[in-house]
Amino acid sequence: MQSPLFAFNDSQSQERYSLQNKQLLRVALQGHDDILARKGTMVAYQGLVEFDAEYQSNQQARARAYTGEGLSLMRCHGQGTVYFANLAQHIHVVDVEQDGLTVDSGYVLAMDSSLHHEVIAVDSLYGISGSGKYQLNITGRGKVALMTSGAPLMMQVTPDKYVNCDADAIVAWSTGLRVQMQAQTHSSGVWRRRGNTGEGWELSFMGSGFALVQPSELLPPQNAQIGQGLAAQYGMGQHGVRAQNQGNVWS
Repeated sequence: MQSPLFAFNDSQSQERYSLQNKQLLRVALQGHDDILARKGTMVAYQGLVEFDAEYQSNQQARARAYTGEGLSLMRCHGQGTVYFANLAQHIHVVDVEQDGLTVDSGYVLAMDSSLHHEVIAVDSLYGISGSGKYQLNITGRGKVALMTSGAPLMMQVTPDKYVNCDADAIVAWSTGLRVQMQAQTHSSGVWRRRGNTGEGWELSFMGSGFALVQPSELLPPQNAQIGQGLAAQYGMGQHGVRAQNQGNVWS
């Protein structure tokens, strides 16, 4: 059989994390280096690999119930190659160093099991919950695979040049940065979009580090149910945000 499809054979790499293409992550397991991945994101694997639900501590469960932020993970272990993807999102492998990484949990695809993650609160001038109020802080040394809707923008933050980002477009930033959540409007209008500009909350970053922004102000639907109507396929309606996509801004 012949077809142009055979040009998309699996790539060979000596790296543990590598990209098969922009939307497909390839991870090599050697039997002693478990990884944690978002539940349901395995699309193929080769070798002797097992998948188990990852234990969630009481503290993590309480934090997720209170903030809506957290990760539903599975532990992947064994010897072989595993391929991960989620709704054809663009994938990026990031090395986490001592300064740590702060990220919205909706953009995490996989990470080394040696890394530690916990929910943290982002400062708000008005002290109310909103998009970006709570985030996931990842610390330790290892790799994290992030997802974005399209090719992202990496913005450098320096002491003499701070950066402002839309709270719905920011993906991740250096944990060492000082962050303030704000809206350029008077306090009585913080619940609505800013006048007729369509802009709402923003995060202001100061210090030394980076901020990663995607070319979209919407999270992808994480558990859209195909076959339950058009709305559900985009994370909306009773089969989307109401049932499986709690907290998804596509509503």
